[in-house]
Amino acid sequence: MPIVTLTTDWGLKDHYLASVKGAFLRSVPNLIIVDISHQIPPFDLNQASFILKSAYKNFPEGSIHIVGVNTEASIETPHVLIKYKGHYFIGADNGIFALIFDEKPEMIVEIDIIQSSNRFSFSTKDVFVQAAMHLIEGNDIALLGDKRESLTNKLSFKPVVENNLIKGKVIYIDGYQNVISNITEKLFNEVVKGKKFKILLRAGNYEISKISKSYMDVNEGELLALFDSEDHLEIAINKGKASSLLGLNIDDVIRIEV
Repeated sequence: MPIVTLTTDWGLKDHYLASVKGAFLRSVPNLIIVDISHQIPPFDLNQASFILKSAYKNFPEGSIHIVGVNTEASIETPHVLIKYKGHYFIGADNGIFALIFDEKPEMIVEIDIIQSSNRFSFSTKDVFVQAAMHLIEGNDIALLGDKRESLTNKLSFKPVVENNLIKGKVIYIDGYQNVISNITEKLFNEVVKGKKFKILLRAGNYEISKISKSYMDVNEGELLALFDSEDHLEIAINKGKASSLLGLNIDDVIRIEV
């Protein structure tokens, strides 16, 4: 039995999430449905892609990942089903998948099925559930529609390296208000090469000069930097809220001077 995951911007107040789960369970009562997140800011493809990219690889191959963010279809952004590294992804081709994937998918199919209602405002329940059930029942992915050769492109901001400087930005703030940047451990090591460095925050108002292994490497309330489980540079305060205390927000600059 495949696992179905849900990543949406619906929140938990409304009926949308329960309706989608009910549509699945009506057909497959023992289906495993996993909530990745429903607290993504409305229509925020960058936040949704970061969360799903960080999570999906921990699921077994054959899992079906449904993206319920900005799902309205158009000629430019059709509904698609994608096979990528043994996983299946269903959503609108609005650029989110280009942000998630590092390589070309094994298959992209533009979904061509009659939706389950005559309303066009709830694609996740009326189209995506049907597409996922097609897979769960063991049917050929190619029967869902025509193949596509590429996805809608949406470029993510990459860190800039100039001489002995890395200039990155904040891409995510988690529930603990830890601040996650787009600077990876690989890039950091390539540029720093074991030399002394300074991580500068808020135009130099805050400075960090070492990489910690864990939050407990510093005293409670102290500032630190470490590489998280996805190898991104993270700024945190031991048992504190780094984002609000430091005044750091999404897209703010993080500089590393070597």
